[in-house]
Amino acid sequence: MNRLRSNLLGLAFAVMAIAPARAGEKLKIAFFGFEFINTSLEPTSDAERRRLANVGDTLVQLLVESGRFQIAALPDALKTKIAQSSRITGCNGCQIDWAREAGADLAVWGTVQKVSNLILNENVYMDAVKDGSQFFARSVDIRGNTDQSWERGVRYLVRHNLLGER
Repeated sequence: MNRLRSNLLGLAFAVMAIAPARAGEKLKIAFFGFEFINTSLEPTSDAERRRLANVGDTLVQLLVESGRFQIAALPDALKTKIAQSSRITGCNGCQIDWAREAGADLAVWGTVQKVSNLILNENVYMDAVKDGSQFFARSVDIRGNTDQSWERGVRYLVRHNLLGER
């Protein structure tokens, strides 16, 4: 019962948080892609690299289609800085500075952790630029290392956790 209450409370906060301050105003997001964390005993495959890009494209598409978000363009100089930086999971909040530089309200990024070909975990993070606070963070476990399972995972995470759809 406590877990259900906690999940409902988290969903309520997420829904309230994505409601723009002024009617019709979209939150501007700077998307920094997904990072692959391979803790399996197998090397990362070309198919997994492709899936990583595809899951990012799907996330951005879902956010834009929701009508609540717009994408902030990343200037070339910023793209170069990002490419020369450490991984986002270890950069101590660099995503906030990058998003601020892009003129965004939110820094958005994600991870996919591969435990094995059967067990994977997708995570989406959204951080508020104005104060560095965590705006949204959710995770979904997926079974199977396929194009379909990866896409289904991010779609479920966004629709059921961020957008509150059923």
